[in-house]
Amino acid sequence: MPCKKHLAVINLVGLSADLLDCHTPNINRLINSGFMQPMTGVFPAVTTTAQSSMLTGLQPDQHGIVGNGWYDRDYAEVVFWKQSNRLVQGSKIWDLLKHNHSDFSCSKLFWWYNMYADVNASITPRPHYLADGRKLIDLYSTPKGLHQALENQLGKFPFFNFWGPKAGIAASRWIAEAAMLEFELNSPNLQLIYLPHLDYCLQKFGPKDKSIASELTAIDTLIGELSSFYSDRNTDLLIVSEYGIDTVDTPVHINRVLREQGYIAVRNSVTWELLDPGASKAFAVADHQIAHIYIKNPLEINKVKALLEATPGIETVLDEVGKKQLHINHNRSGDLIAIAEPNAWFTYYYWMEDNKAPDFARTVDIHRKPGFDPVEMFVDPQLKIPTAKIAWRLLQKKLGLRMLMDIIPLKPELICGSHGRLPASKSKGPLIIGPKRLARESIALCDVANIITDAFH
Repeated sequence: MPCKKHLAVINLVGLSADLLDCHTPNINRLINSGFMQPMTGVFPAVTTTAQSSMLTGLQPDQHGIVGNGWYDRDYAEVVFWKQSNRLVQGSKIWDLLKHNHSDFSCSKLFWWYNMYADVNASITPRPHYLADGRKLIDLYSTPKGLHQALENQLGKFPFFNFWGPKAGIAASRWIAEAAMLEFELNSPNLQLIYLPHLDYCLQKFGPKDKSIASELTAIDTLIGELSSFYSDRNTDLLIVSEYGIDTVDTPVHINRVLREQGYIAVRNSVTWELLDPGASKAFAVADHQIAHIYIKNPLEINKVKALLEATPGIETVLDEVGKKQLHINHNRSGDLIAIAEPNAWFTYYYWMEDNKAPDFARTVDIHRKPGFDPVEMFVDPQLKIPTAKIAWRLLQKKLGLRMLMDIIPLKPELICGSHGRLPASKSKGPLIIGPKRLARESIALCDVANIITDAFH
């Protein structure tokens, strides 16, 4: 059956019902003409897990995305922010819709696990890592030449506004404008758009900071432009979010706790220490407010559980029973999963002295760090003239010299917002906004796939 309908799904990360106010008039208009429903989230409430549940309709114990990263037991390596869509187990929403509609088309713009997805068009960040240590900023797109065509009209994608100390509205604006151009070019039936702006500022400053009002205005302005664009093209608009953000003030150094008890093994490298997961008796893969703990000897599990349960800042520790209850009992998961208190979050730090921190600890490096590091959004406040140091590093790079952009602080106390736990109330969790005909009495995040399907009936 041919498909004549069109739907744009905007993933507006970090938006929760308690943020909707006078600074979100465009979003409010969409709610008034349609519906808004807080959603029951999935655990853990982190980006790749939430997105995978929305696009498969499955819980993490089925689709396998147990966090933004996990420990690969075969390689004895922690892997974070991988990009192949083949990591997501189970059928995706576009598989079903292509089965139902012979000419169905889907575009996936910046949603995670973008590479090699069976969609008609896709764009995702993907730098080139050169043999001499340099990293060249670029995008990856299908069909070949798509992102180059968009950049010819919009300018280069502002990669350094997508993540790092300069993370801000410019990246989300580029994505929004690219989405409109891509829609004009390909007219997809389903267009998936990822706008991460709120996620950054809410983690940096916390949801109660006075600066959040202007950040809401900035993203709401984009939503107004997108709403007008799709309305003019007879295209339905669905807004979803992955989670809300909690105010936090307590970093928990879970790997340091394990190291003090002799569980962590490190390898000396030059003048610093590297976590040695394969040799460690137990270690944690920290991911915002949750941490997967991998334990070599099963007989040690109860002992490690008791240690972590007694650690300040940790609310609970899931064992096999707890993991099953929260649908996170997948073979990629840790033997235990720690959940932070509402005001706490987990660092990946495993060194006991900062002079032993690895060279990548003070850089933006989402792949080498054996855990998520939100402090990458800050420039070290102890740098006397940070702009001069950055300029010098960039000059070194331009001259073809090896350089280290070591400007990130080791100050986790700077972080004021986090996520990963299930929310204390619906107003602080994920939400969905859309046309009235797609409303339901109650909606779970896993229902998003079915709601998208219903849009094409």
